[in-house]
Amino acid sequence: MISKHSALLALPTAAELRACADLCRMSGYHLTGFWAVWTPTAWSILMAYHIQHDISIQAVLSCLARYVPLCIGIQCFMMTFDDLMDYDLDLLVARTRSRPIPRGAISLPRAWMFFFLQAMVGLYCGKTYLSAASIHLSMMTWPILFTYPTYKRWTSLAPIPLGVVFNIGTCMGWSDISTSPQIDWPVVLPLYLAACMWTVCYETIYQHQDRADDEKAGIYSMARLCGDWTISVCMATGMGYFAILGFLGIKNGHGAQFFFAVALAGWLVLRRLLRTDINRPESCREFFLGMPFISQLGLVGLASDVISHRLFHGIPL
Repeated sequence: MISKHSALLALPTAAELRACADLCRMSGYHLTGFWAVWTPTAWSILMAYHIQHDISIQAVLSCLARYVPLCIGIQCFMMTFDDLMDYDLDLLVARTRSRPIPRGAISLPRAWMFFFLQAMVGLYCGKTYLSAASIHLSMMTWPILFTYPTYKRWTSLAPIPLGVVFNIGTCMGWSDISTSPQIDWPVVLPLYLAACMWTVCYETIYQHQDRADDEKAGIYSMARLCGDWTISVCMATGMGYFAILGFLGIKNGHGAQFFFAVALAGWLVLRRLLRTDINRPESCREFFLGMPFISQLGLVGLASDVISHRLFHGIPL
């Protein structure tokens, strides 16, 4: 007879490996989590590149590439931890009832083992590929990261701390690429705030997929708090995001490509918000799935503007 200890340490089955991939949200549209974390980091790196002419394009590309696996890792880590802490609530919501732990695809102890494996790999990668300053900046959000899964049990404002954690890369990216020992906080803090506002916008819409079940189960959410005012609130946070990007564009001397991309992305968000029916889960899901494209559009505009600025002014790439 196999002991409980042996069963716990046994090699994972094919079904458990699929369950681990589901815990990480490493399939289909779940990669939106990666874009939500990586894109703000990339904005920060490119803005530093625009302002500090002694940063090389090789350093930028290396930094951007280095953050790809790191941001995938933090998405996987957060999603696994969220499922571990919320599996009892997931049973009460139709959309989340099929997640790996509620459906019995992996046991709770084995899921915890997978989580701690991710934690060890993440700590190693962070120590290997990040500067000490970036690690310290990241650590400032760890208390929120480890308490975030509890928020829906006692507060309706979970998208705000989620934004604080998801977008700390705006500070870390600047710290890692900058040739100055000091972070340019008058640029980085508004960028961080803008990214947090964008998170509140799309995450609040996302929560409306579960609003009916959340009300029955007594689960708190910003969707329930805002109710019929959701579109107005999301317009305020979404347009605030683009307004701050526009302010930074003026402050940093960005050109037409940047402002065109920001204006186009803002128009698309406004149009999609006006078309979103918060009482139809599929409409809310469609808006959420459009989040990466909006973020990428702004990033492409920023990148093209920064490179053309250097070429036009004879600044080495």
